[in-house]
Amino acid sequence: MAKTLVAYFSATGTTGIVATDLAEAAGADLYEIVPEVPYTNDDLNWRDEQSRSSVEMNDPAGRPAIGGEKVSNMEEYDTIFLCFPIWWYVAPTIVNSFLENYNLHGKKMVLFATSGGSGFGKTLERLEDSAPGTQITEGKILNGEWSMDELGKLAEEYL
Repeated sequence: MAKTLVAYFSATGTTGIVATDLAEAAGADLYEIVPEVPYTNDDLNWRDEQSRSSVEMNDPAGRPAIGGEKVSNMEEYDTIFLCFPIWWYVAPTIVNSFLENYNLHGKKMVLFATSGGSGFGKTLERLEDSAPGTQITEGKILNGEWSMDELGKLAEEYL
């Protein structure tokens, strides 16, 4: 039987709420990508060129460290719904850190994001090299209110 994982990074909690609901609606397991050093409000100030998030996003090769437990049974999952906020028209580089920690070859991955106003931009191309051999598909931007029924139908669309 196919097994699905919802993996997510959420700096402020917004994406975490959506990812948790998506996992419940899809009957999927849930994993939070936790930075080794949590982000503060000052770190997330995109108007400050010296803020941590600005510095990280200006270095596409940078890989912020991940804390917490790894997914111990990644080989069991066929599909991964990967959720994250859009930062500077792409996924935060910690998402690349997550992908590069696993062999995801042959898996199906669907991207879901929250955003203050932009779309996926160059997200797909920035993630492909971090997950070679993975079939990556742009899913949806999940802003606003989504009912469990809507999320369930959305999940089914990509499974």
